[in-house]
Amino acid sequence: MMDLQFFSSIHAQLGIMTWPLSILSALMLMLIFERVVFVILNTKTHSKSLQREIYSLSLTNDEQLEAHVEKHQKDKSTLSQGLCMLISHRQFTKSLREEAVSIWLQKKRRQFTAGLKLLNIIGVLSPLIGLLGTVMGLIEMFKGLSATQGGISPAELADGLGLAMATTAAGLLIALPAIAASQVFSLWADRTLAKIEYVLNHFNLHLAGVSFDESGNCCPKDCPPACANSTKKPTAMDDAA
Repeated sequence: MMDLQFFSSIHAQLGIMTWPLSILSALMLMLIFERVVFVILNTKTHSKSLQREIYSLSLTNDEQLEAHVEKHQKDKSTLSQGLCMLISHRQFTKSLREEAVSIWLQKKRRQFTAGLKLLNIIGVLSPLIGLLGTVMGLIEMFKGLSATQGGISPAELADGLGLAMATTAAGLLIALPAIAASQVFSLWADRTLAKIEYVLNHFNLHLAGVSFDESGNCCPKDCPPACANSTKKPTAMDDAA
């Protein structure tokens, strides 16, 4: 109850800065709400299940690959869309597929970071607007004090200073969640896109005939003979030699 009274009292003291700060706060809340919904819908990449499914496909069976694309091309999962794109471009060279993935990831990055620059701008502007309101309030307060005849009570001075500082407090209350949300969403976007890029790079190598296990070694199933010989375990005959 006290918190609501505190915020309402600050809002009542904003004066000429009421509309700018109110617009910035409403815009900040809408952007944060939209980003939260986006994060909820795109947090799960289903990377492990998708990797198991695509590595079980036969790269020489075009019908099986096309069936996979038709099944998953309308998925909302970003990783699933990227894998379908790679399968659709499997006839191109590895370098061309890498260029396609790079352009596609840039497009997805714009979606994942949409609105974050605007949140940063709000976080920078709102304290400045609040400070401007404070300065204007102090100017008005000193004008009133200069026109006052007789002594000035400390209560009047404190009341005027409180009114002037209200806009700075409001600006900071808007800036803090805006900047914090922008940083958190940016970290989430970087982490999620890095995971997606990692899987796509591995699958692009798989399409080129090279695969890697969890330890980073070339898998014997898809490796050329030279790689397979370099990764095989030494035998007793090798030790004796």
